Amino acid sequence: MVVGLALTACRKPAETELNLIPAPSRMETERGTFTLRADTAILTDEKSSDTGRLLAEMLQPATGYSLVVEERAEERDNSIALQLDGSLERLGPEGYVLEVSRRRVLIRALAPAGVFYGAQTLRQLFPPAIYADERQAGVSWTAPCVRIEDRPRFVWRGALIDVARHFMPRETILKFIDLLAVHKMNTLQLHLTDDQGWRIEIKRYPKLTEIGSMRRETRLGHEREARGFDGKPHGGFYTQEEIRQMVDYARRRHVNLVPEIEMPGHAQAAIASYPELGNTREKLEVSTRWGVHKNIFNLREETITFLQNVLAEVIELFPSEYIHIGGDEVPTDQWKASPYAQALMRKLGFKSEVELHGWFIGRMNDFLRSRGRRLVGWDEILEGGAPPGAVVMSWRGVKGAIAAARAGHDVVMAPTTHTYFDYYQSKDPSEPLAIGGFLPLETVFEFDPIPTELTPEEARRILGAQGQLWTEYIPTPEHLEYMAFPRLVALAEVTWTGKPGRDYADFLRRLRRHLERLQMLEVRFRPLDSE
Repeated sequence: MVVGLALTACRKPAETELNLIPAPSRMETERGTFTLRADTAILTDEKSSDTGRLLAEMLQPATGYSLVVEERAEERDNSIALQLDGSLERLGPEGYVLEVSRRRVLIRALAPAGVFYGAQTLRQLFPPAIYADERQAGVSWTAPCVRIEDRPRFVWRGALIDVARHFMPRETILKFIDLLAVHKMNTLQLHLTDDQGWRIEIKRYPKLTEIGSMRRETRLGHEREARGFDGKPHGGFYTQEEIRQMVDYARRRHVNLVPEIEMPGHAQAAIASYPELGNTREKLEVSTRWGVHKNIFNLREETITFLQNVLAEVIELFPSEYIHIGGDEVPTDQWKASPYAQALMRKLGFKSEVELHGWFIGRMNDFLRSRGRRLVGWDEILEGGAPPGAVVMSWRGVKGAIAAARAGHDVVMAPTTHTYFDYYQSKDPSEPLAIGGFLPLETVFEFDPIPTELTPEEARRILGAQGQLWTEYIPTPEHLEYMAFPRLVALAEVTWTGKPGRDYADFLRRLRRHLERLQMLEVRFRPLDSE
């Protein structure tokens, strides 16, 4: 059997700098190399065949090789074998063992995700030119002999792209999914709705995109500068068919797409489309300004039903267990002034509008749970009492994470201090316009997602972390990549490799080589300060 193959060709340790990112849990290098050739075969079992075909697709552009993918288990030299192995339970569903000898490559894992991540590590063992999208002449496609045993520290390793403030084309999202996969990140949250735009087709309510997907102009400079507007319409949305394509593309790369439909705040684009959703019935336009807006959804049953109908279409498109409903930055002035909201508050025996917010989140939580999904919300959902089973995304520091974990909620760490990639990367005045703040690469790398205040039992509630790319001041795909990389590379290391033994100088050494890979992938990253 392939699983029992002894790799005897590489015997002596070698001083080899492999520059892998994220760094693997355990690695032993040995002398010799494996050479990828045009007649190299990719051998898989039934459950690894999709990854085998995808690996062949990934290797083909740069090498020009159309590698044969076969479902077979017998030994063969000059092959890359992908196998599920039930004995690797200790590595979990995303861990893997990668063994490279002069004769062949063997990747074993408990589950398909682990096989996929082993394949991503294998790609990094080849020269950086392996990532090019056209044939590279004169390259020897060799990988050093090595044995790697690897597994992630956290199960949620992700990024958020805000496509509501500035719409990003489908091709940009697909490329970003590829980049997440290269870095063994497994979650992409799409912020699909906000005051400035509604970006997902909802067939039951077509005005959400007919009206809500387009704003007439966009603020110039910072909101506080009052520099006027650009006078240019901005809009766009994803059709349901495009969403399905993105979901399937991400699935093959073991990236989970998490939709975010904001409620009850950040609602002006929706209210502009359907004024009856608002508290004042005032006719609004899709917002052209940034910041927190006073226009929020009303609490009438018709509006609750409307939003649950929206979520029903969303969950048909996104198989994700997690559905994000926002819940953040909800000024309650309109509820205070609303006779209906005040009567509801009295009927429910509540003493404050914060409790109404909690009631609203609870209604959405019940709806999602009835359909086998889990609600995710920003840490404001704690203020009105986060409902059972809800996941808290802690962005206002770590206090929300600590409170949520102690209350028995799972947590995703997303604090502004370490994960807001819309912040400036340096204090150089030549940096492109950003929302503010300062988040250099080293600060991202130093982040430990587990607050020290938590007990070991509470710490198990921390699912992981994700980097946020809010796009008020990120208008183009090129700017998006500049703000994301290389900081997202550092976060990948944080969430995969974990805290013990991490060294920034070592990371920088590996990163310099890794940037060659990003160049081949045509990523418009920010150069390192030392370069």
